[in-house]
Amino acid sequence: MTVSDDADRVPTWEEVARIHGRFLYTVAYRLTGNRDDAQDLVQDVLLRVQRGLATYQPGSMEAWLSRITTNAFLDDVRRRQRRPVEALPEDAERVIPGAIAADEALDAANLPDHVQAALLNLPEDYRVAVVLCDVVGLPYQEISEMVDVPVGTVRSRIHRGRSALREVLS
Repeated sequence: MTVSDDADRVPTWEEVARIHGRFLYTVAYRLTGNRDDAQDLVQDVLLRVQRGLATYQPGSMEAWLSRITTNAFLDDVRRRQRRPVEALPEDAERVIPGAIAADEALDAANLPDHVQAALLNLPEDYRVAVVLCDVVGLPYQEISEMVDVPVGTVRSRIHRGRSALREVLS
């Protein structure tokens, strides 16, 4: 099998999970702001990937995964707005013991807490645009296609999001 044959091959679900799991978690964590929600989002994304691999056209796997992650995040935000959930009790750690894996801790540690907190205070539209551009590294055109808005709107959201972050962090 040549390198070009491998690039045109649709990966298995296991390969996607193994090779891109850390990437998915990083994007999910930056969008959600906490490890539990990020883990839930990654599980949702992996289920969507499993269903969608049959129609996947080989190309930019990370762009495809970013789109799925963003859409799953926005779907969850909309669902929570329609049906607010009750918070866990203050002593939830006693009920549900928490443990963070080493790779998750490394990913979570890449941004200081105050930067992550500032990112979470952005409106969802700005946060999605900034995360996809500055964390994932996607070009404006791909972000535009993912969130289904014009490129100019993406640029505006990124500019406003970065300005808000600068203001809070300075």
